[in-house]
Amino acid sequence: MSWQEYVDSHLVGTGTVKKAIILGHDSSNWAATAGFSIKADEAKKLVAAFNDPSGALAAGVFLSGAKYMTLKADNRSVYGKKGATGFCAVKTNMAVILSLYDETIQPGQCANTTEKLADYLIENSY
Repeated sequence: MSWQEYVDSHLVGTGTVKKAIILGHDSSNWAATAGFSIKADEAKKLVAAFNDPSGALAAGVFLSGAKYMTLKADNRSVYGKKGATGFCAVKTNMAVILSLYDETIQPGQCANTTEKLADYLIENSY
């Protein structure tokens, strides 16, 4: 299965994720929802937040120029919120899955979908 298929079918296709991107640990873009991207420096800071969450907790996380308040940040996941929208990012052995939700999606649904895909990838050495 391609990385793009994970984004299209296992994230956005569930209806519990509005937009998604899969990044390598080097912050390179592996796959993304059509028309969705984040800046290179935003990707680097997001990936770095898994090793040192202090910056994300203090200053928030920027994605596509929008600032999100960090709700949770540790070596497995980073969650953020901006009004009725937000994101869930989960680190696997080789990648970071970033899922965004809008006001029509419950945050817990987005987190559950993202965490489950991350668990599957970890179980399969990705």
